[in-house]
Amino acid sequence: MPACNCQTACTPTTPIPSRYRKALWAALVINAAMFAVEIIGGLQSGSVSLLADAVDFAGDAANYGISLAVLAMGLTWRARAALLKGMTMAGFGVFVLGQAVWAAFSGVAPEPFTMGSIGLLALLANGLVALMLYAFRDGDANMRSVWLCSRNDAIGNVAVMLAAAGVFGTGLGWPDFMVAAIMAGLALSSGLSVLRQARQELAQRPAVLVPAD
Repeated sequence: MPACNCQTACTPTTPIPSRYRKALWAALVINAAMFAVEIIGGLQSGSVSLLADAVDFAGDAANYGISLAVLAMGLTWRARAALLKGMTMAGFGVFVLGQAVWAAFSGVAPEPFTMGSIGLLALLANGLVALMLYAFRDGDANMRSVWLCSRNDAIGNVAVMLAAAGVFGTGLGWPDFMVAAIMAGLALSSGLSVLRQARQELAQRPAVLVPAD
């Protein structure tokens, strides 16, 4: 049996802290629950920013599931998973941008009280997740994507609450549309950042040596 060294495909795997695994499970459950809450609230209030945030919660729950699936694998597989998650984050940004444009043309103002209360609940949920994952923000591309998801969600929730205040104060829907567009831009930039880091990690992985016959 050939020995593993730095030049072979036997890439050493960095030990994964048990508290990181527990944090991912907690984040998955919280995001799945908040997806259901925001879908219902978004439909009831007519808020495109709440619906956008609900789709983000669903995407994050899926991303946490992917992270758990590849957690014990080598860096190469974790980087490949990060590629998938980066594309998902960027795709979410494109989707939200389209929703914001559609809502802007429809011109219907959402109901601000539902927006604000659900936004506050989502902020508390995402703040808890971000706090649990903060210690792992400087890890590999997979860990970084998880941290960016939680950070983006917390920022998005604050923005939804500000949009609710803007809708309440003006009686118009443009604050809701603007927030949805900002969330789209944040998702796009974060997704591209994760894609770049994942590609770098894949490019730097050790080469596979094929033994001579």
